[in-house]
Amino acid sequence: MKQSINIILSGGGTGGHIYPAVSIANQLKEKYPEANFLFVGAKDRMEMEKVPQAGYEIKGLWISGIQRSLSLKNLAFPFKLISSLWNAFKIIKKFKPTIVIGTGGFASGPTLYAASIKGVKTVIQEQNSYPGITNKLLSKKADTICVAYDGLERFFPADKIVKTGNPVRQDLLAIESKREEAIDFFDLKTAKKTLLIIGGSLGARAINNLIEKYINWLVENNIQVIWQTGKLYYNEFKKYDALEGVQIHAFLNRMDLTYAAADFIISRAGASSISELCIVGKPVIFIPSPNVAEDHQTKNALSVVNKNAALLLKESELNMFENMFLELNNNPELQQRLSKNIKELALPNATKDIVLEIEKLIYN
Repeated sequence: MKQSINIILSGGGTGGHIYPAVSIANQLKEKYPEANFLFVGAKDRMEMEKVPQAGYEIKGLWISGIQRSLSLKNLAFPFKLISSLWNAFKIIKKFKPTIVIGTGGFASGPTLYAASIKGVKTVIQEQNSYPGITNKLLSKKADTICVAYDGLERFFPADKIVKTGNPVRQDLLAIESKREEAIDFFDLKTAKKTLLIIGGSLGARAINNLIEKYINWLVENNIQVIWQTGKLYYNEFKKYDALEGVQIHAFLNRMDLTYAAADFIISRAGASSISELCIVGKPVIFIPSPNVAEDHQTKNALSVVNKNAALLLKESELNMFENMFLELNNNPELQQRLSKNIKELALPNATKDIVLEIEKLIYN
């Protein structure tokens, strides 16, 4: 490796962009402890807190997305874009990166664009089955595009695409051996099935409302519930913690034990979540958020559902939840089939494979 390696990673807005970037940085740092790392994120977004917690320096750009509805906020977008491009160029000039890696989010656009204009090698780590407009535009100048799904030749130059999968937490790779520890950790009853509800770090209003509607019904059907409401909704739903067999959490830190404890999982369909759930290999009901660009969560979910590896419940069809869950709970054959099929989609070496692609560019 070159004597002085400077690596910029840009991604944020949600945990689904931040954690893959941190995973890639950790893998690179483990192999090359003398390398210099800098993250570039969006000011006032969660990466400005999460990245320093992971031990890395971060610079913030004044950038946000365009509101899809008519909004006065859109008037500021051109100024934010000019500001973020100006500052991205300044960061590139000062830090002199060997390579720049983008994992998605508002800040990755200006950062990767500035890097490519300056002749710096760039890598896009596209997590979704349907990329956003920013990555489509950036792909023309990117050197390598690491993807998690087949068929992205529709959007990116085929000769730049490498299927690696999405980075996942390494402690999820052996959860089968953690079942007993998980039962003790959550103080669960082994005679009951456990349903895990995860709506993302901030939470999902539609999922929380659905579970609130059916929580007594689930308890009556002998189901234990581990319910992550998200920090935005915790105070509203924490009263249900008083129900026998129901646990309310704003956030779950030990996801390895959380997944190990679950028999069924209800989840949004963000790319990182899907990658984790493929490794976990439990029966999943996806409830995609319809409020994301290009409805990409539904497309992500369908890429799994169409392989008979999960169930899909759209927000417009939540009245079908009772029948869907009863069928899943009462059908061991369906449970086994979903578990087997989703596990076959797992790409557990994604982080290492992405780092190998980065190394190729650094060496060349």
